Amino acid sequence: MGHRDSAAVIESQGAAAADMPEMAAGLPRRLRLASFNIQTGLSTSGYHEYLTGGWRHLFPSDRRIPNLHRIAQLLGGFDIVGLQEVDGGGLRSHQIVQTQYLAQHASFPYWHNQINRRIGRLALHSNGLLSRLKPAAIEDYPLPGLPGRGAILVRFGSGSSVFHLCVLHLALSRRARMRQLGFVAELLARRERVMVMGDFNCEPDSRELQMLVRTADLQDPVRELKTFPSWRPRRMLDHILVGKAWEVEHVRVLDCRYSDHLPVAMVLRPAFPAASGH
Repeated sequence: MGHRDSAAVIESQGAAAADMPEMAAGLPRRLRLASFNIQTGLSTSGYHEYLTGGWRHLFPSDRRIPNLHRIAQLLGGFDIVGLQEVDGGGLRSHQIVQTQYLAQHASFPYWHNQINRRIGRLALHSNGLLSRLKPAAIEDYPLPGLPGRGAILVRFGSGSSVFHLCVLHLALSRRARMRQLGFVAELLARRERVMVMGDFNCEPDSRELQMLVRTADLQDPVRELKTFPSWRPRRMLDHILVGKAWEVEHVRVLDCRYSDHLPVAMVLRPAFPAASGH
């Protein structure tokens, strides 16, 4: 069931054909993925800025728009992007739906915004999706625990060429994350060619992440990388997990300080071709 506050999958200005992923047997030959917690378009250069610049999280700042432009330029080279800590049109972001803004400025044909928490008219905490492939279906789910955390489940393709993507942002407490990832594991059960990306707020060896990897039969190719804090990365909180039907060609963390997190990027290709028929 969709979240009533979420924007529908919306088609923006079309990208050039050369920017679209190559297709083979109904599946992309190669997919360029990224996951990025953009901190509502705010860059951070040190822990002190959480105190000195904390007001920017609730009120308008002239830093957001130039930084969103930089983020759009960075993300333009990808096929599918999952976004976390996006503002869905609050006063603090000048009533700009940041997912839509990034889609338009990075020439993504399709975007979706999931609002998970409202603070009056000031802030609309959201997850987002940017895609060059047209989603066949999309559903928004509130995650277990305190209100304010959500997951987007996207289906691409049809028949034997279906694949699924889940974009999420997990809670700060381990207990809540265990419940949330248990819910996600059930959501992914019996689905083929799955990918899960987002800010998990936990590291690769955490009990909750290992539970999801084991239960959903996923790969975690980013184990040795670090994404947080962006100015001196020491922790790997942002992940792209993929099912065994995908082959990981390349994975890296992008060195760009446009948020307090660094984006993680991955190139995938199908590990085996889609079966013929439906």
